[in-house]
Amino acid sequence: MASTYTPAGIELIADGEQSTTWGDTTNTNLELIEEMVAGVVSISLGSTTYTLTTTDGASSNGRHAVVVFTGSPGGTCTVTVSPNDMQKVYFVVNNSDQTVTLSQGSGANVSVSASKTKVVYCDGAGSGAAVVDISGGFDSTTLAELGVTASAAELNIMDGVTATTAELNIMDGVTATATELNYNDGAAPGTVAASKTVVANASGHVPLGSTWAVYESGGVLYFSVSGTAKAKVDASGNLTVSGNVTAGGTI
Repeated sequence: MASTYTPAGIELIADGEQSTTWGDTTNTNLELIEEMVAGVVSISLGSTTYTLTTTDGASSNGRHAVVVFTGSPGGTCTVTVSPNDMQKVYFVVNNSDQTVTLSQGSGANVSVSASKTKVVYCDGAGSGAAVVDISGGFDSTTLAELGVTASAAELNIMDGVTATTAELNIMDGVTATATELNYNDGAAPGTVAASKTVVANASGHVPLGSTWAVYESGGVLYFSVSGTAKAKVDASGNLTVSGNVTAGGTI
């Protein structure tokens, strides 16, 4: 009776077979199992389709535990897991510049955006096989054990963030509270709103109200109404106005 293979490509030696070579086969099987448990493979994608294959009795890309995709496929790349009757968990790291969609059969697929990582499970259900996003179901208890208190909805706000590490590190050391940061929320440049910060407009004018603004130019402080200067104070303290001066005391 000839040997058979599991869906994961591990050779099952039949009774009485390979009497002098079974050790070699066993060693190969152990290496393949190690590949399934801890193997890491990097795959460069050059087109919009790719087959992640697990070959019987031999090292193959599809058997590795961690799959790192790189390259420029030119569009969303559909990666088909073969064979479709193999149950498998993959740690998928998408370092390519396009979305990678994993499929095993006519069931559900899982898409991994560029620069993202997911843990997926292939159910091995044959022609109707599906791929499930395991990482998408991590519960709050798992996150709490990592010290994370944000909800899944709050964490999903980060999905698609393009800020660099250096840009994010600008926040390092910030001690402002949420209330203090919210003073900036909705504060349009050149406007004044209750309980909001005041931001100079494109001309560098700081608004004092709906029409009044104050700004400095050439060492002179100007007071303007609707964009027209009405008074100014120079560095020597001289006051110049465009209209009348009314005083209740000595001038």
